[in-house]
Amino acid sequence: QVQLVESGGGLVQDGDSLRLSCAASGRTFSIYAMGWFRQAPGKERDVVVVISWSGGITYYRDSVKGRFTISRDNANNTVYLQMNSLKPEDTAVYYCAASSDRRWNCLRGEPNCYKYWGQGTQVTVSS
Repeated sequence: QVQLVESGGGLVQDGDSLRLSCAASGRTFSIYAMGWFRQAPGKERDVVVVISWSGGITYYRDSVKGRFTISRDNANNTVYLQMNSLKPEDTAVYYCAASSDRRWNCLRGEPNCYKYWGQGTQVTVSS
């Protein structure tokens, strides 16, 4: 089992920045990729960004490219999501997730790959 704990959400204004953190514990040696997903009210949960645990491969959804940056600290089993130039449409609950599945589409954010999920953290961007 892998446990994930997110932190760093909050209420900000249009154009502000936030950094989310996701600390992993448990069987972290089994992690192949970690990702951030988000779910806005009335919408499905979508991938935001994914990073491979060892190789630094990343995948970003188009709408966050150039604004969001994912990074990892393997020594501390933590993944970060730096979000700059936030927009109201970024408002959602953000979830950290981990995958032990090594299929190629897992690095593209295929939700079925991600067995472990955090509790979610609310990000609200006001206009």
